[in-house]
Amino acid sequence: QLQLVESGGGLVQAGGSLRLSCTASGRYFKQYSVAWFRQAPGKEREFVAAIHWNHANTYYGDYARGRFSISRDNAKNTVYFQMNSLNPEDTAIYYCAAGYNPTRLQGDYTYWGQGTQVTVTS
Repeated sequence: QLQLVESGGGLVQAGGSLRLSCTASGRYFKQYSVAWFRQAPGKEREFVAAIHWNHANTYYGDYARGRFSISRDNAKNTVYFQMNSLNPEDTAIYYCAAGYNPTRLQGDYTYWGQGTQVTVTS
C-alpha cells in the first residue's frame, strides 16, 4: 500500500515556474506508474501527465506538452513535476496518483494524494 504526499505548490506570476513533488511511503513505489491530475474551480479533474514505472515512457495532456515535464527518482520514492511558462488557466489543485499503468483515466489509479494548490496570477 502507498501513501502519497504532494508538495511544492504555491502562488506564482504568469510566466513563472513551479516544481511539484509527489513523495510516497511504501516499499513498492518503483513498481507503480505515477500521474498528475488537476482540478480547477468548477471543472472536472483532468489528466496532466504520467510516467511509467520504468522511467522510459512519459505521457502528457495536450496543453502540458512542451511546458511541463514529469520525472521520477525511485531511490527517493519521489516523482517530480516541473511546470514552466505558467498561465492563469493552470490554476488548480494538482494531485498525484499511482497505478500499474500510465493511463489518462482516473479510475486506473489506486492511490491518490491530497493535492497541492497552484495559483497563477496575471
